[in-house]
Amino acid sequence: MRIAVISDLHGNLPALEAVLTDIEDRMVDTVVNLGDLVSGGLAPAATADRLMELGHLTVRGNHERQLLQNRYDQMSMSDRFAHDQLTEAHRAWFASLPLTAEVAPGVLAFHGTPHDDVVYLLETVDPDGAGPATEQQITARLGEYATWPLLLCGHTHLQRQVRLGTGALIVNPGSAGWPAYDDDKPYPHVMESGSPHARYAIVDDASGHWEAELLAVEYDWEAAARLADSNGRPDIAGQLRTGRAG
Repeated sequence: MRIAVISDLHGNLPALEAVLTDIEDRMVDTVVNLGDLVSGGLAPAATADRLMELGHLTVRGNHERQLLQNRYDQMSMSDRFAHDQLTEAHRAWFASLPLTAEVAPGVLAFHGTPHDDVVYLLETVDPDGAGPATEQQITARLGEYATWPLLLCGHTHLQRQVRLGTGALIVNPGSAGWPAYDDDKPYPHVMESGSPHARYAIVDDASGHWEAELLAVEYDWEAAARLADSNGRPDIAGQLRTGRAG
């Protein structure tokens, strides 16, 4: 089986279209979307419309949950921007999305970890910033899923693959739509891809075990950055142009 995996679009419709074009040439069997679909500074409603039209298997990200559950005064700037443009049809779709989805036998898709959509799986944040998690930390966060052959996660925007001692392959496709960000919880840290490309992954079991190809796609990120600027988000515009948080 050959699966295209995308995540963390954050309303970046031009990046999504570029990734979809790239996927067309790679003869995949299915496309899986790992959530954080529209919140950001770009085009939340248009992106939601396109994703609903595509009908890909999609799991809920933390931003979809926050848009449904948080009071407006509790929302981040990115969530408020999305909230103001979304329709009841969009919200109903978000509410229908599962926390996890079994894509195929032994293949689990989720946003953060299988149990929590805001916990990083492959990274750990401490007072010195973010760095790779240990295998022990990863296994503990996976719990009963640590022996599944293929685990697909997003949330950190960092494109990585890790094979555990159990044989499980964990793949984070990176962010298709937002290549860098900074956060202050639980400690101040940055997540940076280092370039403005739209990222995704292809996973394939043709060899008899799961293997991943991590891909980076060029698109008109300058146009996306100008849109963020026009929507009052120069911080996001800079991140889209550089793949750096600062």
